[in-house]
Amino acid sequence: MSEKIMRKLAKPMLFAAAFIWGSSFFVMKDALDALPVQYLLAIRFTTGALLLGLLCGKKWRSFTPDYLWRGAVIGGMLYTAYSVQTYGLALTTPSKNAFLTAVYCVLVPFLYWAFARIKPDRYHLLAAALCVTGVGLVSLSGDLTVNPGDGLTLLCAVFYAMHIVCVAKTSPGKDIYLLTVFQFAFAGAFAWVGGALTERFPAQALAKPEILLPLAYLAVMATTVALLFQNVGQVWSDPASASVILSLESVFGVLCSVLFAGDRVSGRMLAGFALIFAAVVCSETKFSFLRKKEAEIS
Repeated sequence: MSEKIMRKLAKPMLFAAAFIWGSSFFVMKDALDALPVQYLLAIRFTTGALLLGLLCGKKWRSFTPDYLWRGAVIGGMLYTAYSVQTYGLALTTPSKNAFLTAVYCVLVPFLYWAFARIKPDRYHLLAAALCVTGVGLVSLSGDLTVNPGDGLTLLCAVFYAMHIVCVAKTSPGKDIYLLTVFQFAFAGAFAWVGGALTERFPAQALAKPEILLPLAYLAVMATTVALLFQNVGQVWSDPASASVILSLESVFGVLCSVLFAGDRVSGRMLAGFALIFAAVVCSETKFSFLRKKEAEIS
């Protein structure tokens, strides 16, 4: 396709990726009613690795053995993040799981500081303050305690942030699509081992047609298609716009959970969601889109 067409398709692709990922929270919640966590992740990532591997085509010519250890590192981080998030989802609502997971965007600059010695700027500090306040509104109960599901989701945000940093350190000079294949493959392998050690294989559940549809959605749409849309969309759009659009994942997560899963959201939770969303946008874009509009007006 021409560059003009790709630029027109970029933002719709990013919106689609954000919506797919947002909708996956309540789909995952339903799937957890029938499938244990480790086998659910094993099937999801293994399917994603196979599909993306087939789509890579000629990219396989650039394979070198170091893709294996790089894929194992980031695959291990991704597996850990998804595992903790999914266990947390079983103990909280999809809407809270969606927004609390988004905290990882705010954590990345601070973790990257430890590795690259690049200090967070004032926007990152503002984002952290907004995020902490929002998390308090969403998660703290009357006695100032956090329920186990919300606690696990916040922990998963830490692992997601660590995963982003690991990708930044291991991906330079490598084909990101091919590296993602090995990331998914190793994440799936770790999940198969985890399932074999801790869970019973859900043979009866997998034989039910009503389970296959949400599983296929998670494996095909929320893993393979959404990732491709994200990667292609980011290539053909500016970083600030891409970050804002992708951060809508948490918003779509709440909307889909309310509409399709019957989640109830209080005014206090909505205020917390708004602050977390503002923190994500602040950290990801530093409100550059606002300064751009001001410059155009003047």
